[in-house]
Amino acid sequence: MRLRTTLAAAVGALALLVSAPGSASAAEGEFTYVYTDIDGKPRVGGLVDPGNSVCLTIPEAAGEYVPPAHTPRNHTTAAALVFNGPDCDGDQYTLRAGGSASERLKLRSVIFFERF
Repeated sequence: MRLRTTLAAAVGALALLVSAPGSASAAEGEFTYVYTDIDGKPRVGGLVDPGNSVCLTIPEAAGEYVPPAHTPRNHTTAAALVFNGPDCDGDQYTLRAGGSASERLKLRSVIFFERF
């Protein structure tokens, strides 16, 4: 009887370990970019602690008839894969953690990876 109780406790503990969430699934820090507002003026936008492995469309640059964002600065703990199309479509470019690019790099969406 004691062996059965010990085995049941061990199986229960294993189930809890497997179901417990692992490390946080977010890149820590801020990813910034420049976009053009409705008046045609450049503004800085950003994503704070973005989730990993999730495609994020830049809200200010999502529309087909608005200019894409540019000048990304990746001040997060993860690598960023930026795309020139919405929904992580189109040409892509990788920015390492702490990396940046000039205004020549146009983007409409981004996805973050802890290890790239």
